[in-house]
Amino acid sequence: MADSARVVGWSIGLLAALAAVVVVSAAIGPVSLEYLVVGKVLLNALAVPAGVGLAERTLRIAGLAVTVPGPTVEFAPVFHFAVPETARTIVVTLRLPRIALGAVVGFALSTAGVVMQGFFRNPMADPSIIGVSSGAAVGAVATIAIPFAVPLALPTAAFVGAVLAAFGVYLLATEEGRTPVATLLLAGVAVQTFLGAVVSFLLLQSGESLRRAVYWLMGHLHLASWEDVTFVLPVAILGFAVLLAYARDLNVLLLGEEDAHALGVEVERTKRLLLAVASVMTGAAVAVSGVIGFVGLVVPHVMRLLVGPDHRILLPTSALAGATFLVATDTVARSGTAELPVGIVTAFLGAPFFLYLLRTREVHAL
Repeated sequence: MADSARVVGWSIGLLAALAAVVVVSAAIGPVSLEYLVVGKVLLNALAVPAGVGLAERTLRIAGLAVTVPGPTVEFAPVFHFAVPETARTIVVTLRLPRIALGAVVGFALSTAGVVMQGFFRNPMADPSIIGVSSGAAVGAVATIAIPFAVPLALPTAAFVGAVLAAFGVYLLATEEGRTPVATLLLAGVAVQTFLGAVVSFLLLQSGESLRRAVYWLMGHLHLASWEDVTFVLPVAILGFAVLLAYARDLNVLLLGEEDAHALGVEVERTKRLLLAVASVMTGAAVAVSGVIGFVGLVVPHVMRLLVGPDHRILLPTSALAGATFLVATDTVARSGTAELPVGIVTAFLGAPFFLYLLRTREVHAL
């Protein structure tokens, strides 16, 4: 009961912080808006399902356009505040997609970071530790540098590259049905190094596309759209639900694999599932935002210091804190005279914290 109350209390507080950051972020820009007006616009955007209908949709199959009927859900707004149309357009069309994408990406990266740190029993671990980000970088940069050889949209290529890298590392580290954590970590380091060399080679071949490729590698939310949000959101929510269901098993794994097995945890199956879900969540996030470092390292560790190592509490609080953190840092990134990629801002904040961890005992054990 006490744990449930802690989860609810922390979640309410973090949701309030996220809501405040969203309002502030939506108000800041080349055209400044009043916070009250932004709040009304955001409340007007809230809607509930009001009915189901049918609409024709065009699908492309083997190069042919096929029109088929499909179900659609109709929504009705909950609030009807009077707001200027200009303010509504600026918030809903221009700023809210970027804010929403930042929240979802931060949510996914922080959740994956919690799992990786618990899995490796080391707070220095982050979602890219088994080559996910490097694989995504190869897919994205290859699409930019040699588009004729990679006939995929950039987010799709990045996602495929991330998943292939993660599962490649897993296969390299698995022998006779077992995947030692130390072997997995070393395989991840080796694959990251190799894929880093591939990215460097592709950058040399990118020619006039070099600027675009480097900008993607820095991590950004500049070109966010609602399509990006709908690409990541289902993966983030489903992955979070699965990981939360395995929070107890993740707690037991902190005791060591032998003790976890003695307590009834199917260790290898659980490890495979945790790695797969965390990798897919990271891949989906990186695919639409580029390589945003330190979110999955800093946020889970800070929340662990605040709420403790119990993953039943740590997972939801870290997810909400990650969403808040990335929206806040992206607001800082676009608030200066020249807009910065958000990956630069998170690195400015994350690198000193990384050095702090190296100088403290927390780096050695959870």
